[in-house]
Amino acid sequence: MAARIPGSKSLTNRALLLAAAASGTSVLRAPLVSDDTLAFREALRTLGVEVRAAPADAYWEVTGIRGHLAGRADLWCADAGTAVRFLPPFVAAAGKGEFTFDGTGQLRARPLAPLAEALGRLGAQVRTGPGGSLPLTVRGDGLDGGPLELDSGLSSQYLSGLLMAGPLMRRPLSVEVARLVSRPYVDMTLALMRTFGARVTEPAPGRVEVTPGGYTATHVSIEPDASTASYFFAAAAVTGSTVTVPGLGRDSLQGDLGFVRVLALAGADVRIGDKATTVAGTGRLRGGFEVDMGEISDTFMTLAAIAPLADAPVTVTGIGHARLKESDRIGVTAANLRACGIRVDEGRDRITVHPGTPLRARIACHRDHRIAMSFAVLGLGSSVALPLDDPACVGKTFPGFHTELRRLFPAYDFEEQ
Repeated sequence: MAARIPGSKSLTNRALLLAAAASGTSVLRAPLVSDDTLAFREALRTLGVEVRAAPADAYWEVTGIRGHLAGRADLWCADAGTAVRFLPPFVAAAGKGEFTFDGTGQLRARPLAPLAEALGRLGAQVRTGPGGSLPLTVRGDGLDGGPLELDSGLSSQYLSGLLMAGPLMRRPLSVEVARLVSRPYVDMTLALMRTFGARVTEPAPGRVEVTPGGYTATHVSIEPDASTASYFFAAAAVTGSTVTVPGLGRDSLQGDLGFVRVLALAGADVRIGDKATTVAGTGRLRGGFEVDMGEISDTFMTLAAIAPLADAPVTVTGIGHARLKESDRIGVTAANLRACGIRVDEGRDRITVHPGTPLRARIACHRDHRIAMSFAVLGLGSSVALPLDDPACVGKTFPGFHTELRRLFPAYDFEEQ
């Protein structure tokens, strides 16, 4: 079965930002159309960036501002973490004026202090809300660049946001990175920056240098979202089915494709080809292993949610930063599994899930799309009704999730759970 997976959120929002900063008009083919990407797109429009959508959103045309913004703007980021971490460095480097960012209560709870402090060291005037959170106001007249030390132990998005602003700064930006998490997302950022013509190097481990010079408009095709694909791959593994995701192959820019290798540890048959990836369930989900998913932490809930169906405990490590996402993802995953009667051992940066037969329980999503989608797969694989308290929260990254899961697996019907 071929799954219809929408475009990558991470690629879409990075490409939107780089196209907005470029000289000329860029075309983003097959962008993700979801709550987060629409919030990002509307924030850019508020800044005066022209974004034109083709019929059915087949592509977006983005006319860049050539690295120059002027005036004042209040920017609403909704729930989009990438918007509030990528756009402040952009306006600080390209803008002359005052720009204020705000979002929902969920977004206000996510940390911003490391980014605010870094922008201040680069020459911007920054004001944050209580505890270094939203609302965030950036005032200035461009960024100086120069050397910068950055702790990216909480999120790689701080580093990605600053690096993407680097070509717009007055002199070269050199970032020394400590405690970097989710390195594949930084690799994705660097690859896209180069696609848009930026000069960026890594002269030594833990140091990235960006040369001023701006960006050049280009055409980009957005890959299917590897994080979203994880739910369909996992569904194949727990139902003994076969799922293929076209357009997601071995040259993917997305580190989360590595999730299929974790499924291989659990006994699934995995094939990563040039232009597609296929996962086939073998009728048995194997446990008894420990895996560090720090670099692909957006998919750890997918594994944890299906782990009760394995034949031995499964332990995931290296995921402490996942407690600071849309929800405390370790705590919320553990609480929902316990509500289903599953034994779970939880640590600061780890979780162990023991085998068991899930009981009917109402899943508390905490407005977190990844919690909802992960437990939908557990419900499908265990044939137990697991109603979601907020099924619509999947709109953050895949509004059509329930429809597509039901198309591939007719037994799934969240409305009747």
